[in-house]
Amino acid sequence: MTSQKTPQTMKPATAAKKLGVYLEATPAEFQEGVVSRDELNALQADPPEWLRDLRRNGPHPRPVLALKLGISIGGLARGGITEALTTAQVEELKAENPEWLRQERATQAEVRREEARLKELKASGEQPSAPGRRR
Repeated sequence: MTSQKTPQTMKPATAAKKLGVYLEATPAEFQEGVVSRDELNALQADPPEWLRDLRRNGPHPRPVLALKLGISIGGLARGGITEALTTAQVEELKAENPEWLRQERATQAEVRREEARLKELKASGEQPSAPGRRR
C-alpha cells in the first residue's frame, strides 16, 4: 500500500510574497486559488506576461519599494509611504529626493557600514565594541 503524497500548497499571499509582487495587483484567478510548489517554481522559471509586467511596472510591495529606494521597510513608514507604488512613482520620488528619503538612505548606509564592520571583526576573531568607540 503506497500513500499518495499531496502536493504542498500555499495561500496566494505567500506565493505573491515569494514572487515579489503586490497581491492585489495579480489576476483574480491567482488571488482566489491556491498555489502549489510546482506552480510557484513554474512561475519563477518562466514568468507569464502579467508577472513580468508587475515586476517591471508595479505596483510594488513594501519590501520591493524599500529595495528600490535603498531604505528599510521601517523607513518607508517613517516617510509616510503606506501604499504600493508603481515604478514610475518610485522614479518620481527618487527624482524629488525629499529630506526624509535622504535621511533614510543615510541611516541605511550607516547600518550597512556597521554590519560590515561587525562581520569583519567576527572574521578576525575580535570582540566587537560599541559603535563609535574604537579601541
